Amino acid sequence: MHWGMLIDLKKCVGCHACTIACQNEHNLPFAMKYCKVAKVGPVGEYPNITAYNITTGCMHCADAPCVDGCPTGASRHRADGIVTVDPDKCVGCLFCMVVCPYGVRQLNEENGIVEKCTMCFNRLDEGLVTRCVETCQLQARSVGDLDDPDSELVKQIRKHNAQPLYSYLGTKPSIYYIMP
Repeated sequence: MHWGMLIDLKKCVGCHACTIACQNEHNLPFAMKYCKVAKVGPVGEYPNITAYNITTGCMHCADAPCVDGCPTGASRHRADGIVTVDPDKCVGCLFCMVVCPYGVRQLNEENGIVEKCTMCFNRLDEGLVTRCVETCQLQARSVGDLDDPDSELVKQIRKHNAQPLYSYLGTKPSIYYIMP
């Protein structure tokens, strides 16, 4: 089992429901966002100009620089591929923030610990979907097992030729995108 996510940027309208649901699920301070939405564009040339929304969070990389570089072992992989941060081991040195090529880790000023998307592992462990997937009314997100070639997630990744962001970095992200 290797948890992964598919985000369909053709469906995302930038409503930020995923961001707010995530903040509520994890009791985050207002300024902290594990799930960020940004407008990209304009792209193309007149008269074929468009824009789209992209949502980013931790990519849960199989070859995660944050895990490899964490001096205390606070950043680590679970057996199911999810990258976690152990708050009891994190000393707030910020090294993981420096080496993350996606820039998604944040220092929680309230507790001095670096935090990030957890892929709602507590919910997945209970047989539920992540809060962002549950909340997205346009079904722009799905979560599933990347190791199962017959899973709906893998079928959709293949069907739409979905790709991770910056795959050339060699970090092997577990989050895939259907591009507009």
